[in-house]
Amino acid sequence: MYIRQRLRPTRGRVPLYAPPPPPDEVYNIIPIHTNVIDHPSLRIPEVRAASVALLIVDDLRRPPFSDWSPGAGADLLDWLAALFGFQADNVGNQREHLVLHLANAQMRLNPPPRNADALDPDVVRSFRKKLLRNYTLWCSYLGMRHKLLGLSTAFRVDVPTLRRELLYVALYLLIWGESANLRFMPECICYVFHHMADELNSFLEERIDRRTGRPNLPSFPGKNAFLKSVVMPIYRTIQTEVEGSRNGSAPHSAWRNYDDLNEYFWSRRCFKTLKWPMDLSCNYFATASKSKTVGKTGFVEQRSFWNVFRSFDRLWVLLILLLQAMVIIAWEETEYPWQALERRDVQVKLLTVFITWSGLRLLQSVLDAGMQYSLVSRETFFLGLRMVLKSLVAVTWIVEFSVFYARIWSQKNADGIWSREADRRIVVYLKTALVYVIPELLALALFTLPWIRIVIEESNWRILYLFTWWFHTRIFVGRGRREGLVNNIKYTLFWVLVLVSKISFSYLLQIKPLVAPTKSLLDLRGTPYKWPEFFGGTNRMAVILLWTPVILIYLMDLQIWYSIFSSLVGATIGLYSHLGEIRNIKQLRLRFQFFAGAIQFNLMPEKQILTAEATWFKKLHDAIQRLKLRYGIGQPYKMIESNSVDATRFALIWNEIITVLREEDLISDGEFELLELPPNCWNIRVIRWPCALLCNELLLALSQASGLAENSDRYLWFKICKNENRRCAVIEAYDSIKYLIITIIKDYTEEKSIVMKLFDCIDMHIQNGEITKLHKVTILTDIHAKLSLLLQLLLSQTKDMSQIVNVLQALYQLSVREFPKEKKSNTDLQQEGLAPQGQATDAGSLFENAVELPEDPDFYRHLRRVNTILTSRDSMHNVPVNLEARRRIAFFSNSLFMNMPRAPNVEKMMAFTVLTPYYKEDVLYAEGGLRKENKDGISTLFYLQKVYEDEWANFLERMRREGVSNVEDIWNLKATELRLWASYRGQTLSRTVRGMMYYYRALEMLSDLDSAPETDISTGRQKIASHHSLRSNASLNGPPSVHMPASPTLDRAPSGVSLLLTGRENKYALMKFTYVVTCQVYGLQKANKDQRANDILYLMKKNEALRVAYVDEVHSGRDEVEFYSVLVKYDQQLQREVEIYRIQLPGPVMLGEGKPENQNHAIIFTRGDALQTIDMNQDNYFEEALKMRNLLEEFKTYYGIRRPTILGVRENVFSGSVSSLAWFMSSQEMSFVTLGQRVLANPLKVRMHYGHPDVFDRFWFLTRGGISKASKVINISEDIFAGFNCTLRGGNVTHHEYIQVGKGRDVGLNQISKFEAKVASGNGEQVLSRDMYRLGHRLDFFRMLSVFYTTVGFYFNSLIVVLTIYTFLWGRLCLALSGIEGRAINDSVNNEALGAILNQQFAVQLGLLTALPMIVENSLEHGFLPAVWDFITMQLQLASFFYTFSLGTRVHYFGRTILHGGAKYQATGRGFVVEYKSFAENYRLYARSHLVKAIELGAILVLYASQTPMAKDAFFYIPMTISSWFLVVSWIMSPFIFNPSGFDWLKTVIDYNDFMKWIWNDGGMFTKADQSWETWWYEEQDHLRMTGRWGKLWEIILDLRFFLFQYGVVYQLGITRGNTSVVIYLLSWIYMGVAIAIYVIMAYARDKYAAKEHKYYRLIQLIVIVVVLLVIVVSLGCTHFEFLDLVKGLLAFVPTGWGLISIVRVLRPFSQSTVAWGTVVSLARLYDMLFGIIVMAPVALLSWLPGIQEMQIRILFNEAFRRGLQISRILRGRKSR
Repeated sequence: MYIRQRLRPTRGRVPLYAPPPPPDEVYNIIPIHTNVIDHPSLRIPEVRAASVALLIVDDLRRPPFSDWSPGAGADLLDWLAALFGFQADNVGNQREHLVLHLANAQMRLNPPPRNADALDPDVVRSFRKKLLRNYTLWCSYLGMRHKLLGLSTAFRVDVPTLRRELLYVALYLLIWGESANLRFMPECICYVFHHMADELNSFLEERIDRRTGRPNLPSFPGKNAFLKSVVMPIYRTIQTEVEGSRNGSAPHSAWRNYDDLNEYFWSRRCFKTLKWPMDLSCNYFATASKSKTVGKTGFVEQRSFWNVFRSFDRLWVLLILLLQAMVIIAWEETEYPWQALERRDVQVKLLTVFITWSGLRLLQSVLDAGMQYSLVSRETFFLGLRMVLKSLVAVTWIVEFSVFYARIWSQKNADGIWSREADRRIVVYLKTALVYVIPELLALALFTLPWIRIVIEESNWRILYLFTWWFHTRIFVGRGRREGLVNNIKYTLFWVLVLVSKISFSYLLQIKPLVAPTKSLLDLRGTPYKWPEFFGGTNRMAVILLWTPVILIYLMDLQIWYSIFSSLVGATIGLYSHLGEIRNIKQLRLRFQFFAGAIQFNLMPEKQILTAEATWFKKLHDAIQRLKLRYGIGQPYKMIESNSVDATRFALIWNEIITVLREEDLISDGEFELLELPPNCWNIRVIRWPCALLCNELLLALSQASGLAENSDRYLWFKICKNENRRCAVIEAYDSIKYLIITIIKDYTEEKSIVMKLFDCIDMHIQNGEITKLHKVTILTDIHAKLSLLLQLLLSQTKDMSQIVNVLQALYQLSVREFPKEKKSNTDLQQEGLAPQGQATDAGSLFENAVELPEDPDFYRHLRRVNTILTSRDSMHNVPVNLEARRRIAFFSNSLFMNMPRAPNVEKMMAFTVLTPYYKEDVLYAEGGLRKENKDGISTLFYLQKVYEDEWANFLERMRREGVSNVEDIWNLKATELRLWASYRGQTLSRTVRGMMYYYRALEMLSDLDSAPETDISTGRQKIASHHSLRSNASLNGPPSVHMPASPTLDRAPSGVSLLLTGRENKYALMKFTYVVTCQVYGLQKANKDQRANDILYLMKKNEALRVAYVDEVHSGRDEVEFYSVLVKYDQQLQREVEIYRIQLPGPVMLGEGKPENQNHAIIFTRGDALQTIDMNQDNYFEEALKMRNLLEEFKTYYGIRRPTILGVRENVFSGSVSSLAWFMSSQEMSFVTLGQRVLANPLKVRMHYGHPDVFDRFWFLTRGGISKASKVINISEDIFAGFNCTLRGGNVTHHEYIQVGKGRDVGLNQISKFEAKVASGNGEQVLSRDMYRLGHRLDFFRMLSVFYTTVGFYFNSLIVVLTIYTFLWGRLCLALSGIEGRAINDSVNNEALGAILNQQFAVQLGLLTALPMIVENSLEHGFLPAVWDFITMQLQLASFFYTFSLGTRVHYFGRTILHGGAKYQATGRGFVVEYKSFAENYRLYARSHLVKAIELGAILVLYASQTPMAKDAFFYIPMTISSWFLVVSWIMSPFIFNPSGFDWLKTVIDYNDFMKWIWNDGGMFTKADQSWETWWYEEQDHLRMTGRWGKLWEIILDLRFFLFQYGVVYQLGITRGNTSVVIYLLSWIYMGVAIAIYVIMAYARDKYAAKEHKYYRLIQLIVIVVVLLVIVVSLGCTHFEFLDLVKGLLAFVPTGWGLISIVRVLRPFSQSTVAWGTVVSLARLYDMLFGIIVMAPVALLSWLPGIQEMQIRILFNEAFRRGLQISRILRGRKSR
């Protein structure tokens, strides 16, 4: 029994749109509020059932204080609004929301309900359970009884019970719909719902109020009472806290964010303090005084690097204990580690790990207490008690282990051997250790039995909480976050392999090789130091300097091993997922017939059986069918060939895809013809595969026939049929020629009877297998030549009938006379009907008056196809030419052979919404913007024409079809089309809208195909064929005589499906799909007559399913402003924009981060079960939209022990072709969104939400805080917090790669750097967040590792890599300057450990962590050799420079954010970046993050080279320092290497002058940073103004490193004569004082005399110079001062000056008010000028050298060169006009 055959509404010829409604009656999707409109959706029984169920209000008690009456169509939501004071538009919005969901849910029931016109109780019950699941969990957590009363679990429920269910659901939706910013606080909404549901129950049950003795009444009656009395007080509290944050610059611990305010409701105290009605004097609200207000709740975000240890303490404990154990074992210097473990001394020493472990626990407890002390209050006394007890217990363990350990050694030393007593003490120690590790053993046991741990953690029994109280605070989220046993095994095995590899490598190549050098250093005595040594005698400082970089790399390199193993595992999973099986069009050609079956199998719905879940038999059947399709078992294409309905469906879908490609100008009209799959006609017996597949096949078949002429028909046909394309080409060619010749010969003529008889004879011979027996097969070549000539004559513009007749006569002679082996007389031919009857025996007069050519344009269109099949000698592997079209077709075809759920009917699919946030970005490129030229003389349009040259040619071809020939005419007649063409190639809103509206177009087509009877499809094929000729024939090289008027535009022409099913009403597409663009400032744009508002209106007009939400500001008084969430659409009947809903807000929505607030205000207008988040830089493809209903079925599948709540979707970065830089970025991004996320989802189970285009389980998320978090600054990376929230609240995130969405990325270095700065800063804030802390503690150990190394750990380890470089170079410099390197560092130090750390650091620096996954993924999807070639090409284009530079960006902003804060959104522009960036602009952007650091490292390397004796050994020095030099060069030169025309000499000269002007511009109050150095300098210190005391202290400590230059170099001066007294260093500061004094004197003289009394200024300059020269001369003559000391002095004292300036900047609050501040600013200006000159010197040199600029252009734009882009002309502006 199959899907129900319900009574459907009449499918007569109904109009597409109903009559227009009255002007004041507007609706969103379905007009459920009125019965006047005859809308197709109202004829759907499920919609009627849901609407009617809401109307059961007659017997409800009348709400007080309102004029409500049950008549006039009032329903349950109206009644709730009258009772609680909800807004009318909120009611209307949620009414449609509820009806749509209930109707869609009932449509999906399987089996369907017996009465389709009645609402099924199970639908309401299941929706109520899902919607209120978080509420019931919250009540259970708090130990409160929920207020969902009067419900029943029985199969049959009465009307009051069903109504009670609907009332609870409606009440929650109304509360949620009007909560505004409170939607980020899900438990706050639970609290409100809890009390309002209680009031609802009291009102329904007419309970008596004890205080008044009367029936209970609502607490907040009246108009808009809910907004004013409930929402606004909490909203104002949020607003006050945000104002107190000083725009996010205040410490997080000083104000409450959304999480703090929400987590207040995780305790029962909220019921005691807030009460109901809410007590506004409660210390929760902003009305209370600041000192009495509730502080942080649940967690305190403290800015410190210790958060990395505190959140992931288990990881660091493991690494530190392993390091300690490896050092102890390696210290024995045995050949193998197990040999050392056999020694009792080593065994006992290893016991010290427990002392270390206890110390680390003490550290953790101290950090917890130090960072979270502010949480302790009278109400949280036990939290403080636990902090104290944990520290005391940790100290106790340290003392206990230390005492027991000392007793072991004391006994051993006393006995001299390991006596029995000593062994007994070891046993006591081990027993103590066993007690210590009991919690860990218990955790391990529960890890192997995850379901037990889940039950324990999710249980709300207080006795269990007492057992777990010691280990963690009881919170609402993060409980029971364990995976199933199978997933446990998978990710455990992964991490065990990673850890084993890391430990083995670290021991053998890092730790063990360092032991011997360490011992030799410690044994070295009497080393003469060249500076004062405070740790002399043991060389401990040298040992520390030697070990520090090794330890840092040891702590980091787990990231490298993770990258290696994740790449291998990701590739393996990709192989099993069948990724990359069809990599290009050539491979698609080989499997195209199977591809047709795959489309039918995956995209066409199966017949649904009446069982709730698929049986194992069905799953097995589907798996077998997929194998058949994937490997061609059973030739599934022949089943399609025999089924004309399936073949037509396939043709319709394929042709629609090709049509879309033509509309997008990715293919030309000619390619469209070659790729389309025309419906069968002309009595052709096979599927008419695209010409691109059949080309050349007929000629190959003829060649085979000639070669096998002596063989049987059976053997010849067997050889031909080995290639399916060849078989189809032969049959189609024969059937087409047969139909053609019969058609062009007049009816009732003798010639026609002869021709028909001839074909009958041939058909008979074919049937009998006698062709080769009775005919000369070699003659087929001559026949083919004549047929080709005939087709050319028929297709020529001037029809020469005489030549056509001659060819037909020649064909007759060949077929009748030459082709048969047996020669026949004329008499025999006449008797057989193959020759004309009568006197004439000559065939010379045949066909003279018998030929009549049809006028049907469709005839010539098919004729061209036949001509292509007959004459083409090209295999057409390059069709289509466009790379993007080829990629899309290849990916789509490959995806259909991957595993995906079967598609349901559109009627039964899940409904979904796409949500896109928009602010002020481009909607459509304006005409002026497209034509405007930049300073290089390049307009955006010209740039696009060159980058997308083939697409521009296709666009012009399309315009010519519409009668427009040149560009100027297009501007005059088709300006909008041209703007659209350009906008569709940028990162604009119009591109995103077009892509997302493909969902609607796909659903319309699929809905028609689902609902159309087979007879309609079968009988409608010819209609489609005729329609295709009208659409395409006019421009496809047909003869003018048969040209038909072209349709106005190709993209407006109806599709084949819509033409086939003309008259059918499409009522499901809008019910299943909605697109909401939340244009935050659309109202202001309309008021300001902004062009973008007109463009948005144009998009609404063009797209029926598009809705726009915005925030409207209404000024109702002098200072009063009201804010509204407004939803508008374009009414196709009224032909204007109409306002659908207007819901008042409590105030401005932008309290936190902008994008999540923008999404949140519009989320109430979304519909359906799923929500796809799409950013404004994304695109979609029609062929991918066809698979959306398959993807939504994933929500029904269990992945592990849970169903998905987020479906991760693959992205394709479409912006990689602009330049090599864009290619690097897109390749890096692609490896993450494919291989990276694939591994995160499976096996690691830690994939989060990294942005768009993931699909959310909408109702799951709207009840749990929404699809992002919005707290200021801490949630700057708002998207990933949705993933954190999902994981902590029990969700499940999966990743699916059979569907993709396009995504644009930044393409210029400055854009990319700003984006990476934002992401790095966001990760810095994540380190501080409560979400990261809870993930680190609530997940099991191995998932915790996965979370760390795939989120903040990547950035933290990047920071460690750079720190390793610093510590390595500083350590080497100190060893060289101290003199110990010359004596102690010999060949023994030149060991594997040094090589290992340098190789690992260099590998990370060059981008291994991103390059390896990239290579593996490219190998998987494009083949190994192309992947290797791409990698080599990237290296030749200096990709390593880019990745090293990106490393510096990440490290700078990540470290600065953790230390000081200052994270902020970086607007990148998303534009086309081919213009030159000035030196000053690059310096401003990169000075502090890259350039100054590179100069510092360069100075260290120069100084080290001059002092180390190792510089003489090139084989040692070069490998040791090459990675550091590479980093220095990369950080300095990358901004100019990747800057178009960065080495143009003229621009370099201009830049130098501009830079100097900028440096010396003092600025002013309103001067911008790009105009004045001083303004920029102050802005660069903003992060120091908001940092705390610890941040300032660490900054000063870091700045002290600059004094080491002076400390080390001053003792190398000749004037010291080897004196190492500390007095020398102290005296050197006199030099600094003198230098500063000279500068102050000169500055004073300049300010006082330079302007008016110039001669005095020159005199002072002369005196100073003479004095300095005299001092130098005297020093040279009278002391041991050397001239080289001047150079060394610069290397010593210039860094000291920079260190002093850096420290004074940190102390600016104190130093700015002093006299010296002006001197500091002046010195800082000189330093920046010096740094600028140092950086500009190599740029100027390269600019001066010939050929460098051309080489740079080649490096930057090599990819574009391969596609014919003449970038050199573009950059020079030599545009042909």
